[in-house]
Amino acid sequence: MAKSKWLDPEALIARLRTRCQRQRSAWLQGEGEWPLRLPLGVPTEREAQQHLERVHQWVEAWNRWPGPGRIEWAERRWSSLGRQQVPERITFDSPLEAMSACGLEAAWRTAEERLARIRQHWPTLASHAVRNWTVLAEWPENDFERLWRLLDWLLAHPDSGLLIRQLPVPGVDGKWLEGHRRVVTDWLARLQGREGGEDLYALAGLRRLPVRLRMRILDADLRRKLGGLGDIEAPVEDIAALDLPLSCVFIVENLQTGLAFGDLPGTIVFMKQGYAVEPFAEITWLRKLPVYYWGDLDTNGLAILSRLRTRLPGVRSLLMDEKTLLDHRPLWGHEPRPAQAKILPGLTEEESELYRGLRENRWGPGVRLEQERIDWDYAWQRIRQAVGVAGSRPHDQ
Repeated sequence: MAKSKWLDPEALIARLRTRCQRQRSAWLQGEGEWPLRLPLGVPTEREAQQHLERVHQWVEAWNRWPGPGRIEWAERRWSSLGRQQVPERITFDSPLEAMSACGLEAAWRTAEERLARIRQHWPTLASHAVRNWTVLAEWPENDFERLWRLLDWLLAHPDSGLLIRQLPVPGVDGKWLEGHRRVVTDWLARLQGREGGEDLYALAGLRRLPVRLRMRILDADLRRKLGGLGDIEAPVEDIAALDLPLSCVFIVENLQTGLAFGDLPGTIVFMKQGYAVEPFAEITWLRKLPVYYWGDLDTNGLAILSRLRTRLPGVRSLLMDEKTLLDHRPLWGHEPRPAQAKILPGLTEEESELYRGLRENRWGPGVRLEQERIDWDYAWQRIRQAVGVAGSRPHDQ
């Protein structure tokens, strides 16, 4: 039997809940026409004859309706059934009644109270904040208070230069701020008269954690001059200030690949940066050296290479060619989310053709050769050839 067009209380609440979700922001701003009248879909005489028991249950369900909202009844004079009182519509006098009917009375009252507080303290934020029902109605009180105190403090101290850890706002730490970054950034931007989409640290005048790079020094003589240090992680500014007698640099996407490198004279290897290649632009001495990039052989690996070349135009790719791909066919994996760009600027003609072939599934759907799957003897020979070192096997360190 087809679903009846007359609404029982459960169906009405489902429909009302949808309307509340769509219009609650407008209602908070005083918009909407009240009272709100929703038809219940009175059956015809013929429908009542055909489904007499169901219609009787429907009428009884509305007779038991506890509210909120007022049921408006209408009389029907049916030749076969006589005079019948049927529920015609339900009326809600206010948003509070409508929200209460959906079990959202507490959420609505919370949203009203928080919005009134915002209007009084930060009137310029109110028209924007009203769109964020989650913060106004659903955030726990302690989180809302943290947000409030944090915004208040940041507005009063726009250029503190503090780390997040140093903020004198109870309950606000790096973990909390990371979980609530979007709202903090959005609301702070609005309070500053900006449109949003800004960087939180720049908006708040906070000090960023230093970007760190991890590198290994592959030259034994150079390690001795540095007191034996061979595996170093340091802020990019500190690395940029180094003055090392180098002849070659490698950048690899994978940590274990970087750790697998053996000794190579005059050489260092940076590792585990992934897509975050921007810091390399700050190391000016890289521009004076041969730099090789070795990443996963898939569309995203080539996209990282393209990004890196916008920072280091002279960087060369290594083990990211069609021959390497085809030589390792049994080790191919699947790339779940290929890069979307049709063309990557900065790739060589050969690299661009490889990228096109991977995107077009020339060798199969989503072909991917991860860096760490390549046979190490095969990879090490190519690495040593790149720096002009004879032999094919790595030295033990």
